[in-house]
Amino acid sequence: MSTPAQEPVPPARPLSQLRLHLPTVPEAFASLLRTVVAALFLLTFVLQPYLIPSESMEHTLLVGDFLLVNKQLYARPGVLSRWLLPYRDVERGDIVVFHHPQPPLLVKRVVGIPGDRLRIDDGRVSVNGVPLDEPYAAFEPAAFNPFRDDFPARVYTDPEVDPAWWKQMQSLVRNGELVVPEGQYFVLGDNRNHSKDSRFWGFVSRQQIVARPLVIYFSVTRPSTTDVEQAMDDRLGHDRELSARLIGFARWKRIFHVVH
Repeated sequence: MSTPAQEPVPPARPLSQLRLHLPTVPEAFASLLRTVVAALFLLTFVLQPYLIPSESMEHTLLVGDFLLVNKQLYARPGVLSRWLLPYRDVERGDIVVFHHPQPPLLVKRVVGIPGDRLRIDDGRVSVNGVPLDEPYAAFEPAAFNPFRDDFPARVYTDPEVDPAWWKQMQSLVRNGELVVPEGQYFVLGDNRNHSKDSRFWGFVSRQQIVARPLVIYFSVTRPSTTDVEQAMDDRLGHDRELSARLIGFARWKRIFHVVH
């Protein structure tokens, strides 16, 4: 029985004869243009970078963290965006970026949503009569503040409290609990003893909330005002100390850390 003849395998081309296709100028320009358009779309409609300037969200967000925030998640969906990009409403526990008069944008965590009954006892938050499980909350040393630590307060004692908020708050307290109105949110900093938040100036409206932090894309090592720092001296250092400082100028382990 004869076997069918096999077709000869063509010899491999020598490397000297292999040629890479280099893009022409129009092709390179078109590729660059597509990249620029995609980046502009993301930065305009979806992502935006921010720098954390204060310690109010420690240890979730640190001074010197650079964030990318999702601007589309809380945006009211239109006909087109409803299909292209995900959307959901604000939930308790979310970290949100919102408009505020001073400064123009703040970042805090939502602990009270519309209809919630909220109170704080010795810094611990309870919602609808149940203590919140808050593993993210930090309580760095600070002098006791009856308005900050026991809320809602019965007496106006803290000069940093907005008087208009104090007046509004009195009409919303029921049986020692603050009732969050429709369309409003109560927000706190994770660093509870070093945060100016809803306890001091009131609610954040749904219209003020613009984004949710997504990821830390870089983090520069910067001191926090709540850190205990060692005093510096005049002793000369060595070259290894210089290299350590060059390596230590950034928090490398926080890069691409997803924010929760």
